[in-house]
Amino acid sequence: MTATISCQELHERLAGNDSPLVIDVLPPEVYAGRHIPGACNACIYETIFLNRAIELAPDHEKPIVLYDASGTTMAAATAQEKLLAAGYRSVRVLTGGLSGWAASGYPVETVEPLPEEPVLRDGIYRLDPSASVLEWTGRNFNNRHYGRIPFRSGEIVISNGELLRGEMSLDMTGISNLDLQDEAYRQMLVRHLKSDDFFNVDRYPVAAIAITGWQPIAAATPGTPDHYVQAELTIKGITRPIAFPAAVAPQEDGSLKAHATFDIDRTKWNICYGSGKLFEKLGMHLVHDRIDIELFIVARNSG
Repeated sequence: MTATISCQELHERLAGNDSPLVIDVLPPEVYAGRHIPGACNACIYETIFLNRAIELAPDHEKPIVLYDASGTTMAAATAQEKLLAAGYRSVRVLTGGLSGWAASGYPVETVEPLPEEPVLRDGIYRLDPSASVLEWTGRNFNNRHYGRIPFRSGEIVISNGELLRGEMSLDMTGISNLDLQDEAYRQMLVRHLKSDDFFNVDRYPVAAIAITGWQPIAAATPGTPDHYVQAELTIKGITRPIAFPAAVAPQEDGSLKAHATFDIDRTKWNICYGSGKLFEKLGMHLVHDRIDIELFIVARNSG
């Protein structure tokens, strides 16, 4: 059970003769933006957290109070757990965190104001092909192969804070394999993928993703999908609807990053080689119909 201390009790103890050591467990830039007067900083997200805490409190008998931003996450409680495991005797977590402290009317200090959180601004975001990539994974009963397909170009248009449209094209002639170490086997697989057994890149050198809509996912937290995307995927001249969750994050430099994972049934795009639903007696030539796809997108606002 987490041992806690109220904002009022901490305020009273800080005014006394035997005040505890107060440690802000958030990143240094957050600490610099706003912290309890007299508090030290040791970021729980850094691997050197415990070393830093020991520097601040070499005496394991020294009472310690930890706080995070709101008291609603695991940050301060995780720091408490680490300090108790390291032998500290009195470690408590501030109820309500820094927000609770400020809401109680107690003072806070600012060394360097925090920058504003980036927001998704209206404009045309041009895809950066050098920083964006599609990764694919295909499987059979014996193993899996994975690789990449480079982007050619693309743009995402944001209007009134919402998606207006989005188009991205892929260079199928650039499909690669990343798992095979033997060069001859790798080139053999790539040639097969480029052939008419799979993607027939001589005839269909370009694939495309057209984003037709997205909806925010309520109560999404950072690092989880926050939009549900509707799109159309065109491969080998065949266009089919797809839908998938994605994480979309505006950046401080005005760019946009997005990440998504989903899978497709390749036979819907006439990628038929080794499919058990289309051929029989395949034996070692059986290839699973599902292809897993992972998108890493970087797009820059061009106005």
